[in-house]
Amino acid sequence: MTARLFGTDGVRGVAGRDLTAELAMDLSVAAAHVLGDAGAFESSVGRRGRPVAVVGRDPRASGEFLEAAVVAGLASSGVDVLRLGVLPTPAVAYLTSALGADLGVMLSASHNPAPDNGLKFLARGGFKLPDATENEIERRLGEKWTRPVGPAVGRVRDAFGEADRYVSHVLTSVSGRLDGLRLVVDCAHGAAHVVAPEALRRAGAVVETIGAAPDGLNINDGVGSTHLGALREAVLASGADAGIAYDGDADRCLAVTGSGEVVDGDQIMLVLALAMHEAGTLAKDTVVATIMSNLGFKIALRKAGLGMVETAVGDRYVLEAMRAGGYNLGGEQSGHVLMLDHATTGDGLLTSLHLLAEVARSGRSLDELAGAMTRLPQVLVNVRDVSKAKAASSAELADAVADAEKALGDTGRVVIRPSGTEPMVRVMVEAETQDEAEQVANRLAEVVRTSCG
Repeated sequence: MTARLFGTDGVRGVAGRDLTAELAMDLSVAAAHVLGDAGAFESSVGRRGRPVAVVGRDPRASGEFLEAAVVAGLASSGVDVLRLGVLPTPAVAYLTSALGADLGVMLSASHNPAPDNGLKFLARGGFKLPDATENEIERRLGEKWTRPVGPAVGRVRDAFGEADRYVSHVLTSVSGRLDGLRLVVDCAHGAAHVVAPEALRRAGAVVETIGAAPDGLNINDGVGSTHLGALREAVLASGADAGIAYDGDADRCLAVTGSGEVVDGDQIMLVLALAMHEAGTLAKDTVVATIMSNLGFKIALRKAGLGMVETAVGDRYVLEAMRAGGYNLGGEQSGHVLMLDHATTGDGLLTSLHLLAEVARSGRSLDELAGAMTRLPQVLVNVRDVSKAKAASSAELADAVADAEKALGDTGRVVIRPSGTEPMVRVMVEAETQDEAEQVANRLAEVVRTSCG
């Protein structure tokens, strides 16, 4: 049985080797057939006609040839294409909806290094695809089809000016301004290097940037939400009130306080949840989060009288639970935060604007706001070059996990899961002390290596 092409966030791999131009074109043809049919061939102005797609990318050099392949596949399938250029994933999702497109395509490998790239499709309305739709796209790869000719082929035009529509949208989602706040913003040499500083400045903040000079090869290289050291140094050196770090495609963000403390996705969600609860806008007084969220997050929510719904790891599963249950706030510890009143996917810029707006509105520092949650020691060990399938079925590993959970009791927990985007198994342990968490995590990681190699 062949491996599934789609992971937890689209199709990813080393560009030119795993994700080739040929594969990108074939996937786009199949997606045009699946999503074009689902869109009932309605154009953005409501006329029946050719389907419409929007295509965006991050600044990776490989995005240039992959974009050309995607556009060729879509247009040759009879889809009109609006080429958005370099924009964050959430901007492409928003514009898929705002422009009435039948599908959206984003080329990015998010926080992965520059040689990698990825291709993700968005359905009409700007939502990520369910597994069943991705499976249907894979099933239709390489199928025989009647190719349109003459006036039936898709037309391609640039729509780079639509970036301002997205910036205006995120700015209108917040009621307050950021006047008086001094920020350092790390754009990861990625897709937000233009729109994020512009939006924050238009909101009234004084903005200093780092990681805002992409050259196609430096994305996520020592900067961005997975490398916070440079941001922390810049915040402390400049005396800024806070720092914001996006990842390569800016669908998530993390923060650094004025004193240099890291604020993760759990803490960001707690700040937003408490503010929304106070304003009466938190749907069902509940937040949706994954099994990887810190126990301290659950404790803080419970203390505030708020509920939590848990999902599998992956913002797509958070989104599914939110839509099914009618919730409007959810996300992941990694900084994917979904605010469904304003966006269909995780949006780092949107999240940062709402977080900073609460700092400005409350008159409290980010240190104070984030201090509402006490993080329990959490250790994550990534075990590479082992079989994900063996990890899921190993009796030896299951016994080791059961023993660890019994020893930790109610004050800790263990999560073993295969990465959805990288070739590794992740071992996460929480405990009352850092030493205990490290000991248990390292012991379980060794069991993974020996039993799943």
